[in-house]
Amino acid sequence: MACCDISNARLGETGFSYTLSLISGKYKMTVLYTLMEFGVVRFNEMQRYIGGISYKTLSSTLKQLEADGLVHREEYPQVPPKVEYSLTERGRSIAPVLDLMCAWGDEHRQ
Repeated sequence: MACCDISNARLGETGFSYTLSLISGKYKMTVLYTLMEFGVVRFNEMQRYIGGISYKTLSSTLKQLEADGLVHREEYPQVPPKVEYSLTERGRSIAPVLDLMCAWGDEHRQ
């Protein structure tokens, strides 16, 4: 699998590093997976589904994913407020990576 000389290579210049910068974090992959599996999801639904994630952490994670162009936030002007989250086209483009991770996990878990 090795292809090059490591002495001139820089991890920070790779596609792997860029991808990791977008999806690293305790809950980012979990949020992306949730949206991939369920499509449009409301905040409280996601919090219940994930379990063990605080309001602040989920809110921060969603804001980061939105800023990176992976998640779309739709707010409806009503009382009580209604906010839904979904993957953007860019976010959906990472689905094959998540699918491969799911398949690997299904194959290797005991």
